[in-house]
Amino acid sequence: MSMKRVQCNKCKYYYITWDRNFPYGCKLFNVKSKQMPSIIVYQSIGKECENYSCNQ
Repeated sequence: MSMKRVQCNKCKYYYITWDRNFPYGCKLFNVKSKQMPSIIVYQSIGKECENYSCNQ
């Protein structure tokens, strides 16, 4: 079973925060964390982020 990993750094909702303790953020889910937001989403709901939107 192969899983497609969401690359947050290419998503329009992803951003780098000013908080050294929680450097990665997602504007859509209003999340700041030490891990990529896609990992937090996967741990919370058990599936990959379905709201990924490519930043172009």
